[in-house]
Amino acid sequence: MAKVIAISISERKGQKKHNIPEAKLIPDFGMEGDAHAGKWHRQISLLGIQSIDLMRAKGADVNPGDFAENITIEGIVLYELPVGTKLYIGETGQEIELEVTQIGKECHSGCEIQQQVGSCIMPTQGIFAKVIVGGTIKVNDEVRVGE
Repeated sequence: MAKVIAISISERKGQKKHNIPEAKLIPDFGMEGDAHAGKWHRQISLLGIQSIDLMRAKGADVNPGDFAENITIEGIVLYELPVGTKLYIGETGQEIELEVTQIGKECHSGCEIQQQVGSCIMPTQGIFAKVIVGGTIKVNDEVRVGE
């Protein structure tokens, strides 16, 4: 079973996020209180825990949220999902629905993560989504891939 490992938020773009136990996702906007929320295609950023573990294996002292991702997932290779894939988070019948809009991104110059870690996995392994159906997500919520 795939699940949410961490939920992370930041008040400013380009900084490491801090972990929170739950968050409200707003349709066509993103995570309430997060600097990256807005009416655009990169409302929510997601990263797999295996990507963070890869950086740890290279000697980096990193944790969920350090790559500015909103949601860290275990059990799905996120960057292999095609654009347009639906992700469902939470209990069946009350699920939050996300739609994958972008795989990877170019790191901006001066990225705090790039400076601290020496490299960044978001350009190749991070994904972005927009919120289709909102609600509250919590750490350990089940995640499933839809059509």
